[in-house]
Amino acid sequence: MEVLTVLEVKGVSKLYENQRGVRNIDFSMNRGEIVGFLGPNGAGKTTTMRMITGYLNPTHGSITIDGLSMADHPKKARQKIGYLPETPPLYPEMTVSAYLQFIADLRDIPARDQKRRIGEVIERLGLQGRERQIIRSLSKGYKQRIGLAQAILHNPDLLVLDEPTSGLDPKQIIEIRQLIRELGENHTVLLSTHILPEINTLCNRVLIINGGQIVLDGQPDQLAHSMGETFEVSLEVRGPREAVLAELASVPGVGSVRELGAEGAASFAPAEPAAEPATLAADASAARDSVKVLVTSEGRQDVREALFYRLAEKRYPILAMKRESLSLEDIFLKLTTSESLESAAAAENGDGEVAAHA
Repeated sequence: MEVLTVLEVKGVSKLYENQRGVRNIDFSMNRGEIVGFLGPNGAGKTTTMRMITGYLNPTHGSITIDGLSMADHPKKARQKIGYLPETPPLYPEMTVSAYLQFIADLRDIPARDQKRRIGEVIERLGLQGRERQIIRSLSKGYKQRIGLAQAILHNPDLLVLDEPTSGLDPKQIIEIRQLIRELGENHTVLLSTHILPEINTLCNRVLIINGGQIVLDGQPDQLAHSMGETFEVSLEVRGPREAVLAELASVPGVGSVRELGAEGAASFAPAEPAAEPATLAADASAARDSVKVLVTSEGRQDVREALFYRLAEKRYPILAMKRESLSLEDIFLKLTTSESLESAAAAENGDGEVAAHA
């Protein structure tokens, strides 16, 4: 039976004396996933990736690659991994073809398959016509392509990519992202990046590490809803400003109403229902105006339907309605503030063990 779980990291810690590390990392990746790995500088991303790829041994815990223990079968497990560090491991005085031949030998690719496999990788990564060029003479974008080529040459099950688009120009970034997307069709990819839009573009899942611990694991399009403490919706409504704001504030479940795009605009809070004031009979010119507002619910109650029916009843047309949610940037900052680090440190020091924030 085919193993669906390609990577399993269970209870992994890396502790140092008077240095940063990681503590109790737990996650797994299934075949075909592209997982974004986020965290502030020093959060533990590189340490974790080095343990996954076998360059570091964990202090505690286990790592398995396609069912093979990295501790018990390190050579066989490494053969299933392709690794692209932030700085590609290139020999600048070699030609592209000579370098890939060298990597094929290191990876124990059978001699009868090397020429075919090198040709396939060169074509897939757009390196045709560059085979005889000295690596030193190539642009950074092409060097990244060669780094990816060495990572996939042996057709690994798991690709670990550390900042693969770092330092590239916009055109090169687009090209490398497209290559990663294509590689994700046949490989499981763990992608570390500081470029948060890259996660939304490429990944179907995101992990955030902070203080040496995984603080979030989920799908990018679901994170905002799971992290939101309140329900917010922005509206543009045609009608008299004061009347619209008052009606919105009186809808059951609404916590506050804030006018958008008007400097110094007042906020409205729910009030006890009252008789409709005479001011609601605004003149025709006022009724043609529109007001933009942000409505925040009490708790996480969805108030869109209630807002629609109330405004329809009062004949105030809704010109636009959009549910607002936390961006990935908001979530990242929320989970990686200094307060989060301090609380993690306090919890770990309370165990009497070395604090592990990295």
